[in-house]
Parts: sequence; structure tokens; C-alpha cells
Amino acid sequence: MRVAPEIVLTEDERAELMKLTSSRLTSVRLSQRARIVLLAAEGMQNLQIAEHLGVGRIQVARWRGRYAEMRLTGIERDLPRGAPPKKVELAQLVELTTQSKPETATHWSSRKMAAKLGVHATTISRHWKAAGLKPHIVRGFKVSRDPKFVEKLEDIVGLYMAPPEHALVLCCDEKSQVQALDRTQPC
Repeated sequence: MRVAPEIVLTEDERAELMKLTSSRLTSVRLSQRARIVLLAAEGMQNLQIAEHLGVGRIQVARWRGRYAEMRLTGIERDLPRGAPPKKVELAQLVELTTQSKPETATHWSSRKMAAKLGVHATTISRHWKAAGLKPHIVRGFKVSRDPKFVEKLEDIVGLYMAPPEHALVLCCDEKSQVQALDRTQPC
């Protein structure tokens, strides 16, 4: 069973809290918190204070506890709202995007990456845009399975990079997506 912390006030603290409850310049929130502390100092239970002021028991327990820990500064400041936003490590995101694939797809979507990292898809999209990542666009080429491919590649690239004098280089594009009958001009 939880026991509410006992509130014992000095005369100065009691006077300050009374001033907060009666001042027109004090916010309603702070005035209510001061009333909670004053009633707690009189020995009332949290449930009784909650019923008397028309607030929740948990709210009474929270402000009573904060006053017990930090005194007046504990009730002057609001509690932080909600959980802090989850941060995404950009380096981790870039590594996951470029070095891995999802189990059920060929590339990452913002929704799948968001589900993996536990953040919102918009966060992933924003980071991808900032890093210039476009996982749905694949830039690359297919490497030939020819065992002499590297040898041939070096010869061809060598001709372009350092051609011999009076050399003529001709190129023939295979057009692998076009059927032979559809071609109008020879390679």
C-alpha cells in the first residue's frame, strides 16, 4: 500500500502558499496546487483532497509528491508533457537503408523502415530527403557472368581512356529489350 508523503510546513511556507491561493495575479493552476499542499499539510488524505477540490486523486498525489521533493519550486513549474520524441540516429538509418533489405521486399519503404525503428514514416522520409537517399531508385548495372569480362572491360576502358594514335572505336548496343524483328537498323 502506498503512503502519501507527509507535508510539514514552516510558517513562511504556509504564508507563501496562502498568498498564492488568494492572489488575483496567481494562475488558477498554481493556486489549485497551493490549495492541495495546504490541505495535505492539514493531514487530509489524497482522496479527500481530490473530492474537496474536484480534481483527480492521481493529480493530488502528483503535486503532493512534487512539493515534498522540491518544495515551492516543485509546484511552480508544470510537469513535462508526454514522452520525449524518439530520436533516429542518421548514421544507423543510412546504414540500414543502404546495407540491408527488408525480409518481404526488394527495397525499404518509409513505412517499413519506420516500423523497424519505431518512429513515424514522416520522420524517415525527412531524414532520407536530407541525406539524398532514394531506396526505391536503384542505380547500377548488371555485371556480366562472362569469365573474361574483366579482361574485356579493361581493354575497352583502356581504348577510351588512352586511345592509340589514329584509333577508331565503334560501339554496338545490343538493345536487349527490343526483339530482333523490331529493329529497323542494324547494330
